[in-house]
Amino acid sequence: MVYEKPNFLGHQVLVRRGEYPDNQRLMGTSVSDCIRSSRMIPTHRGPFRMRIYERENFGGQMHELIDDCDSMMDRLRMSDCQSCNVMDGHWLMFEQPGFRGRMLYLRPGEYRNLREMGLNNMTRFSSIRRITDSC
Repeated sequence: MVYEKPNFLGHQVLVRRGEYPDNQRLMGTSVSDCIRSSRMIPTHRGPFRMRIYERENFGGQMHELIDDCDSMMDRLRMSDCQSCNVMDGHWLMFEQPGFRGRMLYLRPGEYRNLREMGLNNMTRFSSIRRITDSC
C-alpha cells in the first residue's frame, strides 16, 4: 500500500508486485505524484470477518461481513459506515459502489471514527473488499 503523505495518511493505492515506471499514473492525476509512505500488507489465508457500523463509536445499525460487499446500500440498506471492527483479515473500504474511488486500508483492529483517518474530504464509504491474492 502506498500513501501520498507521511505516516500512512492521505490518498492510498494498493500496489501489487511489479514495476511501476510512472508514479503519476499509479497515484492518479488528482493527487501529487509523490509517494511519501508505504507499507507491506501480509498475506492472510484464514477467514475474513469485520463488523461495520452506521455511526462513529460503534453506534447505529451494525452488519457483520465475511466477504466482499459491492454496494452497502443495495445489499445492507446502509447508506454509510462511520466505524468498524476488523476481527480477521485485511480489507479495503471504497468511497463508491463497485469498489471504485478512493480507498481506505483496514487491518485488524477497532476504528471508532473512520473520518479521522487522514483522508482529505472523503465523506462516505459505499463498498468493501477483502484483500486476497486475486484482489
